[in-house]
Amino acid sequence: MPSLKEIKGRIASVNSTRKITSAMKMVASSKLHHAQVAIQNMLPYETMLEHILKSFLAAEAEAQTIYDKPRPVKRVALVVFSSNSSLCGGFNANVIKLMMNAVDTYAATLGQENVDIYPIGRKVEEKARKLGYVVKGSYADLCDKPNVRQCIDLAMLLGKRFAENEIDKVEFIYHHFKSAGSQVLTRKTFLPIDLETELERDHERDLTSIAATKESQEYLRKHGHHTTATKSEEVKPLNDNFIVEPDMDTVLSQLLPKMAHLMLYTALLDSVASEHAARMVAMQTATDNADELLRELNLQYNKSRQQAITNELLDIVGGSQN
Repeated sequence: MPSLKEIKGRIASVNSTRKITSAMKMVASSKLHHAQVAIQNMLPYETMLEHILKSFLAAEAEAQTIYDKPRPVKRVALVVFSSNSSLCGGFNANVIKLMMNAVDTYAATLGQENVDIYPIGRKVEEKARKLGYVVKGSYADLCDKPNVRQCIDLAMLLGKRFAENEIDKVEFIYHHFKSAGSQVLTRKTFLPIDLETELERDHERDLTSIAATKESQEYLRKHGHHTTATKSEEVKPLNDNFIVEPDMDTVLSQLLPKMAHLMLYTALLDSVASEHAARMVAMQTATDNADELLRELNLQYNKSRQQAITNELLDIVGGSQN
């Protein structure tokens, strides 16, 4: 049995760790709130743009541009979103695992040298370089400070390479943020844009809460928490009878790149929010485990202390009888 001094040292150590994990949980909660606000501010624009595109496609189904025409795949680009730091559970490990599976799938038919990796996040960039993948650029700063201008530049770069037939397909690998307790690992096609699929993709997000406990999630499920989706559905244009000038193809050639920029920025915001949510849950779990360990250590300390006092009393009583 460990001595009282050893148990006391362990209690002090666990207490110090608990203070760190509790502080990190509160920081992650604050950052998650800011990420949720960023997504919420972007949603009305996204909803309106999608509605316009749907209206145009319904009016003239034959309107097409080079960005929505599939072609034989000879070279692929993967845009992979991770974090710059650790302590966020299996967030990075899951993304890296899905990236490796995607690369292996394409390498079987195209060769690994024909798969380009665009890493957004230091963790996935380090892993991709370690595995010998073809890494194009470094975008780690986007994880700490999501920037619309940089997203537009990257989307334009990918669009230019696609238009010049340097790459034939672009995919995203990231976590889709549903709620503080649910982040869905997603792999979807960016280029060519599959309008029917992309415009009907999952918009369900809970942007009203940062609670991630089982009790809070059960409460939200019972009482309903899809306020964001309701607000999005309420955003309707005044008139669907658009006047298109000079022609539909020209307008779509402008709208589709904007849709591509928005898809990239949305994926980035989803990934950032998912990272903070995953870190918050991981730190909350660590704090709960520390509380449980402290309870067991205090119980062990009190038992050992009581046993030591009992032994001392027995020694005193035995000495007085002699």
